[in-house]
Amino acid sequence: MATLAKEAHADVTAAYTGPIFDADTHIWETSDAFTKYFPADLKEDWGIEKKHGADGDFAYYVGPRKVEISADHLDEDGKVPAPGKLHEWLRAMKEGKADIDLKVDKTADMLSPAERVKKLDEWDVRSSLIYVGDMVALVSYFDQEEPAYRILDAYNRWMLDTWRFDYEGRIFSAPLMSLQNVEKACVQVKWAIDNGARTILMPMGPINGKPPAHPDHDPFWAIVNEAGLRVVYHVGEAIYMKDHMAVWGEPMQQSRIKQTAFVWMHGYSERPMVETISSFIFWNFFERFPNIKILSAENGSEWVPSMLVKMDKCRGIAKNGYWPGGQLKERPSKIFMRHVGVVAYPEDNLKLMIDQTNNSDWLMMGSDYPHAEGTETPRHFAAEACRDLTEEQTRKVMYENGMNFMGLTA
Repeated sequence: MATLAKEAHADVTAAYTGPIFDADTHIWETSDAFTKYFPADLKEDWGIEKKHGADGDFAYYVGPRKVEISADHLDEDGKVPAPGKLHEWLRAMKEGKADIDLKVDKTADMLSPAERVKKLDEWDVRSSLIYVGDMVALVSYFDQEEPAYRILDAYNRWMLDTWRFDYEGRIFSAPLMSLQNVEKACVQVKWAIDNGARTILMPMGPINGKPPAHPDHDPFWAIVNEAGLRVVYHVGEAIYMKDHMAVWGEPMQQSRIKQTAFVWMHGYSERPMVETISSFIFWNFFERFPNIKILSAENGSEWVPSMLVKMDKCRGIAKNGYWPGGQLKERPSKIFMRHVGVVAYPEDNLKLMIDQTNNSDWLMMGSDYPHAEGTETPRHFAAEACRDLTEEQTRKVMYENGMNFMGLTA
């Protein structure tokens, strides 16, 4: 067995031996993440805690509301699904389980930036983008403006204390932002910039009945543009789809193991991401804000070629129609290539994606560490996803595209 493991590791190493930029990694929150700065007057109605509910499930609660998805994977002993077990995770999902059976204790590198940097050194990762942990399941429950901003601000302060927004140029943590109130959003993003943020994390889709690129939101985007921030849309509950799913009789904010295939297909990842990105482009957003770049993280990549073809076609069809942000001066696909990056799933057919778009500059790797549904190490991504790519294409996906996206030099 040891010999086989050694040979398998050698194969992974041989697949790609250069440096790495990891565009999708996560934290696990420590016990004080939802208490350290949490407003005392919001605790009863909005307090975040893990507990047994009346149904016996151990889950997160936001005030009195159970976060159904959390009951699928939370353990009272604090153990988490073993990182990088993509195939085991996919197999578990097919068997109707929420997670793999193998649970492990959280390690120091999941909880602190200094320890994570040691892990990056071990893996030859030059830099990485890092996103929230359990908070990704909670955000859609903050559905009232005033408490939402105060809760996000409290969480972001904890993230700054614990991880910093730019840790030695190696880890770029993404504080959470919201456009529910433009004035508050401007205060929020200025604070993040003043504290070193290079990237921010936002929910997919429209807000308050308007697209994010609507001119009403321009004061916020002007600040983002001037700072050259990178805007990340990570997979999560695209809660704006809630009403549409209801038309089909399909509830959202449900347990993943009880969720229908229809919601998996239309309520997550591809559709919300296609709508969000195409809206930015069709609103001529990047003409006004040329310094802004957008990243789709953990939404896969196989939707991109068809989206580009459709956008270019619809631009032609609507040539004489109404363009709320002004007529585009070039093809949407060209605008996309200049301003949008996409983190691929390791199981995506990257060669097909590159052949169909005739471009490999938009694709990036992401290990999803320390989550179970990712790769065991960042280098395993190359063995899984890049085996049919050229050496140049592999280096772009594994390193150069992420560095260029963040404006970093080797």
